Amino acid sequence: MESLDTSLKEETSTEGNHFRTLTPAEREKLELQSSRGLLPQFQQDKLEREAAKNWDKFYKRNETRFFKDRHWTTREFEEIAGDGTRKRTLLEVGCGVGNFLYPLIEDQLNLFVYACDFSDRAVQFVKEHPLYCEDKVKAFTSDITKDDLLSQVGEAVDIVSMIFVLSAIHPSKFSNTIQNIYKCLLPGGMVLIRDYAIYDMAMLRFGPGSKLADRFYVRQDGTRSYYFTEEEVKDLFEGAGFQLASNSYVTRQTINKKEGIDAQRIFIQAKFVKPR
Repeated sequence: MESLDTSLKEETSTEGNHFRTLTPAEREKLELQSSRGLLPQFQQDKLEREAAKNWDKFYKRNETRFFKDRHWTTREFEEIAGDGTRKRTLLEVGCGVGNFLYPLIEDQLNLFVYACDFSDRAVQFVKEHPLYCEDKVKAFTSDITKDDLLSQVGEAVDIVSMIFVLSAIHPSKFSNTIQNIYKCLLPGGMVLIRDYAIYDMAMLRFGPGSKLADRFYVRQDGTRSYYFTEEEVKDLFEGAGFQLASNSYVTRQTINKKEGIDAQRIFIQAKFVKPR
């Protein structure tokens, strides 16, 4: 993974529609990222062809250890819990090894979860979890940029979650992916999003030779990441027919005294509704 830059400094500002401005050192880092130009197209094409393979390698190396369970989701997205009177359906795209879905199962919500991922290995980890039960969860492999998700799920769902998912997809496929999600939702259904935002700590620590396009980078392991603006997310989802419910930057401070790290994470958090 990319090395960690510990020189980040928090600033609260709305300049450029962001929560923070860049220090001179950070601006210099962004300029340095472009110093070698973009990765050649033939290498970018290879990354696209091998995207699933690279994520399989990621999960082979890290297994279930890399991401922490996301116990914050029902606090940030109250719509997941609902009122408990009706059993609802949720489709989690990009489920990884289950860090989002298993805390929901542990909370015993009146919810059935469909979970899919690009990586066969990740889906296998989901199925090997001791809480996996097909009365509550159905996990399957899928490429959400092109597969007919609705036919794979078998029914339109109440909620779709996209937690750090769209950023891993090539920007040329954003529109197709969102249109695919739109088809999966019931009228009045909601898509819940959290993803990487421009000037996030991770964006600033990429080095020269890692840039694929504006705000789009490749990590050392071949996985990729895109960094969104608030307006961009709004335009993408409204362009697919969704109605805006909420959309904003979320900041979180990352502090590790042992490593001398005090850095700001910046995410996009949004909710969009399919019209009735």
